[in-house]
This record gives sequence, structure tokens and C-alpha cells, in this order.
Amino acid sequence: MALAVGAGVVGLAAPASAVTGTATASMHCQLPAGSPSPNPRDMNSTYTVEVPDNVQPGDVLPVGSVKVTPSPTGVTVPLQLTLTMTPSVTFELENAGIPAGTKVTVAGDAQASQTVPANGEPTIAPWSNNAPITIPASASPGAIKWLIDSSKTVTTITNPPLGAQDTTCTANAPKVSAVTNQIPVPTVPTTTKLTPNSGGPGTAVTVSGVNFPAGAVTCTASLAGVDTDTGAGTADAAGNATCSLTVTTKADSIRIGSTPGKAFVWVAPIEGVPHPVDIEVLPGALAIGPAGGLPTLDLGSVTINGKSQTVTGTFNAAAVQDFRGGSLGWDVTVTRTPFLNAATGHAMSTAALSIAPTCTVTNPDSPSPCTVGAAGAITDTPKQVASQAPGGEELTGGEFAVGGGASLKLPPFMFADAYQSVVTFSMA
Repeated sequence: MALAVGAGVVGLAAPASAVTGTATASMHCQLPAGSPSPNPRDMNSTYTVEVPDNVQPGDVLPVGSVKVTPSPTGVTVPLQLTLTMTPSVTFELENAGIPAGTKVTVAGDAQASQTVPANGEPTIAPWSNNAPITIPASASPGAIKWLIDSSKTVTTITNPPLGAQDTTCTANAPKVSAVTNQIPVPTVPTTTKLTPNSGGPGTAVTVSGVNFPAGAVTCTASLAGVDTDTGAGTADAAGNATCSLTVTTKADSIRIGSTPGKAFVWVAPIEGVPHPVDIEVLPGALAIGPAGGLPTLDLGSVTINGKSQTVTGTFNAAAVQDFRGGSLGWDVTVTRTPFLNAATGHAMSTAALSIAPTCTVTNPDSPSPCTVGAAGAITDTPKQVASQAPGGEELTGGEFAVGGGASLKLPPFMFADAYQSVVTFSMA
């Protein structure tokens, strides 16, 4: 017995200002073995997506912010079944600053068990995302399109005990955009940088800003909200402002115009005998471990029954450490070897291993977050599962744990034997 699950209706929890769109996509669906003919088959799936109207690069849409109202499964079952369903939908983000092929997966938790009568149709209850979704920090001002990429439903049949079965639907070309929202072009005057951002009396500071009207600008130092020193500069036709100021008295902030200031660290002069104290802070390592490898993920056993079967588990998390003390990024990828029994020579060449990645911050002092890659198959071609975006002017780094859910789809027939594949987490 097998189920085909159509696309859902997706809605992201958003501020009062939000944009909503609906699109129908042609989907190519691969049903589990034993499904009604034809298999695979094409079906049209409709998605309604609501997202924040003015998302910013790097914004995190938290757990529970994505609301999904499902569509019918599109399949009736010939016998009574007791089952649970775990749904997910993947979108490809299209924007001038986002690398081509960047995807986000909206995944839900396993739903409450339901009993479907003979000739009845299973239903997917409303669900919410079970992990945060991050808008890539590289996104540029302008349109960001949420292209319908794929949907997946894992159906676990407990009575009769048929185990877990995947139904994956992939959008046929061309992909359509369920919704297009905008990353706004910055229009608010902003003080962006102080060079240097510390010093004592007589320190000359260059103050930078964006989005100012072309012409003269004034920069001001202040202490606890009280202005102390002022300087002058200009903004060019593109709104980029540069202003020069000399700090003469104690200050904790410097700004251009009336914008919020950037922090300034006052270095007070001390009378007496100078005794400089120097320290050099050296960069640490970018590493992934443990060095000896991760414990074995034991997926237990299955009994051959002439049907494709899926077993699930959780990958042991690899520890990522970025102690470089800079603004660089990193990527973690996974690859695997074939499923083999080296002693007998038996292989499962068609076994399909997939990962639903996770990346968590394990050190709360970490200066930057990590971004989770899209769920998908693990092969001998590196697949990105987690990353840290370059920070530009900001410090990056920290300690993280990268792992995820494991799903292994087995062929209907194979040699009865013990098999092993080695999954390798790599960092660059």
C-alpha cells in the first residue's frame, strides 16, 4: 500500500505587513513501490504562501512562524490503515545576491495517528515549521522569489505494519514562484562606521554613512546623549557620506546628522610614568571533529518483504569550531561510500540515504549563527548541510553542532546481509 501526497498551502507567520501569493505547479511525484499505476506520475499542486513584506538579509523566521494548510493527499486506500504523516515543502530562493540553487525546507513534526477506512483518503492536518528559516545574509535589495521546488511526505503505516514510505514530488520546469516579496532598498540615513572607533584627546575620526541627501553633512560626538565635539563632511550623489571629526573630550558615541551613533571607546590619558602593555591575539583553528570519528549510527534491522522500505534515525552531531577571529565564513558538506559488506562482497547499490540537516550553536558566546542546508540525498558528491556566512565588517566564529535526521530507503530485494556506508562530514 502506498500514498501520494500533494502539495500543501503554506503560510509564514509575519508582521502586520505581509505579502501573499498563490501559484499552481506541475509536480512529478515518485510514489512508494506498490502504489497505484501510474508511478511515477504528474499532478498539479497549488501553494498559497505568505511571507513578511520587508524581510531583511539575515532575518530568522523562527520555529512556528510557518503555517501550512494542507491539500488533499489525492489517493484513496483500498483497505483500512492506521498511519502517521510527516510533511515538508522545499522552496528555492531567487534573488540577485543569493547564490543560484539556494533552497529552504519547511518541515513539520510527525502528525497525530489517524485511522483511514477502506476506500477512504488520508488527510494532512495543519502544521508549522519545526526549525528556524534564515533569509540568506547575501540577499540584495529587490525581489526575492519563493520558487516551488519540491514536497515530501513520509507516511508511517503501523497497522498493518508496513513501516515508513516516502512520497517525493519535484516541480517540473519551469518552476513557478508561489510568492515574490521585496528586500527593501535602504532609504533611512544610517551611520555605518567609525575609523578608528577608539582613542583619547586629539583622535581624528572618519565617520561613514549611507542614504544621506547629497551635500554637506555634520558629524557629532556625544557622551551619555550630551554633544561634545562636531565635524563636517559631504554626501555624494549616491548618498554615501564621509565626515571628519577630532575628539577632544570624553565621548561614547559618534553620529552623522540625527541618526543613531556608533559606539566610540574613550581611552583616557593617565598622568605619570607610561608603561605600555602589549598583547598579540593569534587566530585559532577552523576545525570539525571529533578527530577519531563519530559513533556508529545503527539503523537496526528490516525484514525483506518485496517492497521498498525506509528506516530513520539521527546522525551523531559533528562539532564545528571556528576560532579564527575574523569575518570569514565556512561550509560543511557530507558524502558517503556505497553500502557494502566487505567480507561477503554484497552491495546495496540502489539504497538511498538522505539527511535533514540541523545546525545548533553550542557556545552562547558565539558571535555568529549558522545556516542549515536543504534536506536531500547523500551521495559521493559533496552536499552542503550547514554554513556560516562571511561577516563583512562584523566578527564571525563560534562553536556549533552539525547533524540531522537520517532516512535510508532500501530496495525491495537484496542479499540478506549486514551492510555499512561511511558518511563523512567535511569543512571548508
